[in-house]
Amino acid sequence: MARAALHISMAISPTKCGENGDKSAENSRVLILGGTGRVGGSTATALSKLCPSLQLLIAGRNREKGAALVSKLGKNAEFVEVNIESTNMLENTLEDVDLVVHAAGPFQKAENCNVLEAAISTKTAYVDICDDTDYSQRAKSFHSEAVAAGVPAITTGGIYPGVSNVMAAELVHSAKSENAGEPERLRFFYYTAGSGGAGPTILATSFLLLGEDVIAYNKGEMIKMKPYSGVLNIDFGKGIGKRDVYLLNLPEVRSTYEILGVPNVSARFGTAPFFWNWGMQAIANFVPREILRDRSKVQQLVQIFNPLVRAIDGIAGERVAIRVDLECSNGRSTVGLFTHKKLSVSVGYSTAAFALAVLEGSTQHGVWFPEEPEGIAIDARKVLLERAVAAEGTINFVMNKPPWLVETDPKEIGLGIYV
Repeated sequence: MARAALHISMAISPTKCGENGDKSAENSRVLILGGTGRVGGSTATALSKLCPSLQLLIAGRNREKGAALVSKLGKNAEFVEVNIESTNMLENTLEDVDLVVHAAGPFQKAENCNVLEAAISTKTAYVDICDDTDYSQRAKSFHSEAVAAGVPAITTGGIYPGVSNVMAAELVHSAKSENAGEPERLRFFYYTAGSGGAGPTILATSFLLLGEDVIAYNKGEMIKMKPYSGVLNIDFGKGIGKRDVYLLNLPEVRSTYEILGVPNVSARFGTAPFFWNWGMQAIANFVPREILRDRSKVQQLVQIFNPLVRAIDGIAGERVAIRVDLECSNGRSTVGLFTHKKLSVSVGYSTAAFALAVLEGSTQHGVWFPEEPEGIAIDARKVLLERAVAAEGTINFVMNKPPWLVETDPKEIGLGIYV
């Protein structure tokens, strides 16, 4: 049977705001927390391009950085100084806002979900770029409160997790709609050169993740494994090639296991140059867990390593790749692949795609993961993915294809048949 691949042409412009969903995002007011950081600033830039009529509030503590970004974004942007630890300041800022994008990480070891709570209290739509399992599950625990308040909210709405979750949901949806057997194994593979140009926050996130046991699922049972172990060499196709990737504890593993019902799920990540992977392994093996689980001590590590990381980033670049593999009971294997030249650009477009989806009414009231149809409606996924891959610099985007079609060196088993 022919596979009904989700076809998205990168040669056409993505759907504009006002052309999708039950309502228009045009002229909405969007507050971006962490707006002076790499991810928040990238999100603001992407939103200004995808929906120029949006009123953007760039929130942060650094007024100088905020003013510089606002001058680039133009007349529809302004800077607001916000301390997210102050509930009163948060709620006052949210009073006249349609959507808040929480990009003020890292989320690991955060003690509360005060931004989400403030959004619910002020009846403000919400998206975060959380990449931490505990935080995302804590956010999900506010689901009933969000429903009662009439607030649509998405947690883990970035690039990975985020776009990767939607890709996984599409693979599973296609397999089930085509009676292709039961989905049996779902694997997330990620690669980022250097720090991806995303700044010290991603470095802190990486160190904090090295202090966590890796949660994966095998035959429906939760298993724990050592961080940055279980190396695999994965082919990310043209522009990226084959890269070593290692187990990490990422929230999409648990959420897709529970929501999509696949019994075997895992996630792996790798970086470049190759010696960074060795360094990550050394940190996971030899730095005491109590240090890697302490945010203040991790920040001290970041201060030590950041200058070196920045210097090598200039050589390594910041290419990023997502590969999602689904295997079904009848032997069918399909992949989704998204590669881009710059993480610092693609993460902004990915987050902006979620923000627009929420503004356009694709998200029901409550707190949702991206793969839940109540979070991103099934018929809204195509537009979301169009917008996510719309950034200049996208190398490749394919969905629901056999692995050999995207790999740089497929294996022929004879008679022109590849695996």
